[in-house]
Amino acid sequence: MFKAVQDGKQAAILVPTTLLAQQHLQTFSERFAGYPVRVEMLSRFLTNAQAKKVIAGLESGDVDVVIGTHRLLGGDLKFKDLGLLVVDEEQRFGVSHKEAIKGLKVGVDVLTLSATPIPRTLEMSLTGIRDLTLLNTPPSERQPILTYVGEYDERAVAESIRRELLREGQVFFVHNRVQDIDRVAAHLSELVPEARIAVAHGQMDEGTLEKVVLDFWEGAFDVLVCTTIIESGIDMPTVNTLVVDRADLLGLGQLHQLRGRVGRSGSRAYAYLFFPPDRALTEQAFERLRTIGEATELGSGFRIAMRDLEIRGAGNLLGTGQSGHIAAVGYDLYCQMVTEAVAELKGESIPEPVEIKLELPIDASLPADYVEREDLRLEAYRRLAGVTSSDEVADIRAEWEDRFGPIPVDAEALLEVAGLRAECVRTGVTDVVVTKGPGFGGPKFIARISPLALRTSATIRLDRIYKGSAYKAEPQLLQLHLSTASSIVGDLVAALQDLVPAEEA
Repeated sequence: MFKAVQDGKQAAILVPTTLLAQQHLQTFSERFAGYPVRVEMLSRFLTNAQAKKVIAGLESGDVDVVIGTHRLLGGDLKFKDLGLLVVDEEQRFGVSHKEAIKGLKVGVDVLTLSATPIPRTLEMSLTGIRDLTLLNTPPSERQPILTYVGEYDERAVAESIRRELLREGQVFFVHNRVQDIDRVAAHLSELVPEARIAVAHGQMDEGTLEKVVLDFWEGAFDVLVCTTIIESGIDMPTVNTLVVDRADLLGLGQLHQLRGRVGRSGSRAYAYLFFPPDRALTEQAFERLRTIGEATELGSGFRIAMRDLEIRGAGNLLGTGQSGHIAAVGYDLYCQMVTEAVAELKGESIPEPVEIKLELPIDASLPADYVEREDLRLEAYRRLAGVTSSDEVADIRAEWEDRFGPIPVDAEALLEVAGLRAECVRTGVTDVVVTKGPGFGGPKFIARISPLALRTSATIRLDRIYKGSAYKAEPQLLQLHLSTASSIVGDLVAALQDLVPAEEA
């Protein structure tokens, strides 16, 4: 953004709430205080006269950086030379808003930021329609947030608030119904009489809402009973306990965003996500709460967004639906179908999927104590199942050693199997079955490999070097005798490379 202003362009930041706009204005004004950069805000906190002054400054070029809510998308707004648009908390905007962004000006660079991208946006990134960058390094001293998911318990609520008060911290209590939020605040006052409690929600008038939030920021209150208005980017380092009383009604992205409002100062933070004890959870609500309870490590937003994509579906790439499943089609198959459709429209050839069956009497797996996270193990298996060359196997080996350390025996065997698969792809083999030999002095194992086309010279070499092995030209079946269990995969790879050299394949 600073670079854009340096180059004589204007920059705009689009945010979903007035509170976040106010906070960004304060942060950017402090950062740019030593430079000739004019930063302004457009939101409902401004009077009509103030808003007109900012709009005129944008048209004349006097305003360099503007931070605003949906007001930035108004048709009466004109920029002199907009160069960069940053969309913060992108998941809070609908498709119509995003289409309006495109109409601001042709040739504007757009950067969208989100800890939990909405399924449609994530799908567009995964299929190559949008570029995607992941920030995996958390701020220094940031600790994972201890998360509790369970039935609502007044005693647990009171204890969590009192524990936070004992360390002179503050609490967010999220109740997402404006109709009875004052009653809930009054009940909390009875539960914890010593706590100073304030109420904030989006239907309050601008002056009152701003005063309540500023007073809470300055420490005049201990507990802020609020709606999900605090979800988007609010940064209050002294708030380190979050209580949500109807977590079953909130989305997965919302829950992660709310949890991210605490633990921003390096102190240990706690999140209590409650659901009513007398109601049965829907299947989707159960999946959401289970996912948020399991994904507690720092930087888990992308993993949560991926899970949200699987639970809710990718929506409609050409319409306005931002979530929703194609009936009876799994996520991986859907991605494959979209990729093939895009390739077909581009006139590109679609490679046929390679299906190779390997039945080997060996132990090959990725141990849980080597790769602890289940999603990483599944991704590793998926990559190995799709390798088509020995170079890909070497890349995966180097990555494992770099990320997880020295490779254990079972994982090493898995890489060897992947190497055999790559050889099968090279030689056109689709079926490798290894069984025990007949005994009585015969080979310990017999490998049946098909289909494999061997030249006459290769069959002569087979008879000479691989004693007892046989090749049937009609079904293109190779029966290979193997002597030791420990080197089954290595012997098979060596035999394929020997009988079908790379220049012949």
